[in-house]
Amino acid sequence: MNTTKYYNHRLLISSGEPAGIGPEQVIKLAQQSWPYEWVAMGSAELFKQTAQQLKLPLELIEFDRRQTPKPNLPHQLKVIDIPLRAPVKAGILQEANAHYVLDMLHLAVQRCLDNTFDAFVTGPIHKGIINQAGIPFTGHTELLAEKSNTDQVVMMLATPGLRVPLVTTHLPLSAVPGAITPTLLESVLRILHQSLKSQFKITSPKIFIMGLNPHAGEDGHLGTEEITTIIPVINHLIEEGMDLMGPLPADTIFSPDNRKQADAFLAMYHDQGLPVLKTLGFGHAVNITLGLPFIRTSVDHGTALNIAGQGKADIQSFEYALTVANEMIVERKLHGKSSA
Repeated sequence: MNTTKYYNHRLLISSGEPAGIGPEQVIKLAQQSWPYEWVAMGSAELFKQTAQQLKLPLELIEFDRRQTPKPNLPHQLKVIDIPLRAPVKAGILQEANAHYVLDMLHLAVQRCLDNTFDAFVTGPIHKGIINQAGIPFTGHTELLAEKSNTDQVVMMLATPGLRVPLVTTHLPLSAVPGAITPTLLESVLRILHQSLKSQFKITSPKIFIMGLNPHAGEDGHLGTEEITTIIPVINHLIEEGMDLMGPLPADTIFSPDNRKQADAFLAMYHDQGLPVLKTLGFGHAVNITLGLPFIRTSVDHGTALNIAGQGKADIQSFEYALTVANEMIVERKLHGKSSA
């Protein structure tokens, strides 16, 4: 990492599911120098054990919020210690540690809201074990919105040269059409438009919008949601001055020419646009939550239980999530904008 420029701010990392690759990724990130301060949240004992298993040098430093932020040095890890609820074996999920994961997330929201940290970067979690533990949970995005009292957020994945935000997130496909209302679609587009301006240096964002149905409904022959919901919202916002294009068929919207023009491609549901983005940028993508009162980015992959504890975890997506969060902080500070 380049340390020639020093940024006077702090980022927070959650290490995610303790039986997954998150703790290993944190240890590998700590082997580098960084031009700003980031602090890891998780079990200090687990970090210590993981470093020993990987045979990597590590000095654990208890985080002190009273200290002035300083760039991270190689082999040092600043930590907010969160006790495990049960012993950890790599690759083996434990229901008790679902509560450990939520302990991290709840405290992280508090520390972002009280401005201890300028951004929050989340490691991979396992939704299934949290639900299996009897805790209703649909994902990071929804929990962070709830705990920060945010009515509406937008999930956006990005890789260099491509941004794909979503109208709906973690819903069964059968629930998607009923969830896409004019109110929701307009709210998502407003948050997206403002965030592209305030956080990504885009003066006049150009947004391409997918239809819900094949061929964008084909004039009502393959579904009417485009006619009844999507087109009226688009026309209304165009009249206000937004640069919008659509609804366009999802199977052709990502053409090379369109990708040169668009600043973002709005998908109606999770698996409509994300397979394209992850094919183009897997391992180099980041999940960004727009609309929160703080900046949040995340890795674009899961817990990888099959390789946990084997020293095989890649950190490129985590590095990119940190880099994007840092860029968003700098842009916000330069323009005096809130993160929402």
